[in-house]
Amino acid sequence: MKLLFVVNPISGGVNKKPFMAKAIALCEKYNLAYHIFKTTGKNDKEKLQRLLPEINPDKVVSVGGDGTTLFTGIALLGTDYPMGIIPLGSANGMATELSVNPEPLEALKDIIMSEKIAGLDLLKVNNEFYALHIGDVGINARIVDAYSKDKNRGMVTYARYFLEELKQLTPFTTRVTANGKETEECVYMAAICNARKFGTGVPLNRFSNPMDGKFEIVLVTRIDGASLIKAGLARFDEKFLDHESGKVIVTRQAVLEFDQPRLLQLDGEVIGKYRQIKVGIIRHAIKFITQGDNTYLTSCF
Repeated sequence: MKLLFVVNPISGGVNKKPFMAKAIALCEKYNLAYHIFKTTGKNDKEKLQRLLPEINPDKVVSVGGDGTTLFTGIALLGTDYPMGIIPLGSANGMATELSVNPEPLEALKDIIMSEKIAGLDLLKVNNEFYALHIGDVGINARIVDAYSKDKNRGMVTYARYFLEELKQLTPFTTRVTANGKETEECVYMAAICNARKFGTGVPLNRFSNPMDGKFEIVLVTRIDGASLIKAGLARFDEKFLDHESGKVIVTRQAVLEFDQPRLLQLDGEVIGKYRQIKVGIIRHAIKFITQGDNTYLTSCF
């Protein structure tokens, strides 16, 4: 077996060297061939796509957070290389959704041992950008923007910017066209979801399944003390999820229009300001290495 490790050295402010040392030792112990590709922020996708046919790996191992997972998945589009995830970012939301073992070395062992390959859906936005997990406009996008500019990482930093945003909450009008219908709401956040939960563990909806060929639009129309308490409790038990705080639309494609250009983030990356975004889904775009603990398993290659 030949493994290709795609490593983001800086994702989530997590040092990848201790894990990689253990991973290399494991590969050498069992005589597994391996190659390591480190992202640099400069032409990474092109470099990785050129490397793939040279290495011709049996399995690709994404080492990092949600952004690294998305990057690796995009680079593998149109290929037959299956991808597994090592959760070493700040939140690892998609890895958690997909029941990836939170202990990185155990996650690697699962990737090596598993022959379960399932199809992961991929969101395409404005025919240019992709998202694997969750994208949004509104309060969370502004938090992500501020967080990305801070040299500090982790939940404490995220919480600080969250509290700052709560002090200046302002709703905005959003119109959604989906399933032949128009919906207009005054919202604090409009989210496009290929998964149920943020990386913090707080759920946005109960319906998202990243393997079902559909996605969910969540329009958050209320943020107050009661809804925040319920959101915190829902992190531990989804029965507390507050349906009165928003509306969920299940669809395969949609157009979202805002009252003015609004900041958009996709999987933790700030994309820019848009007055309109068009969203579609690519069913089973990524071949994902998983295992029996994944509750989303519906069909396998």
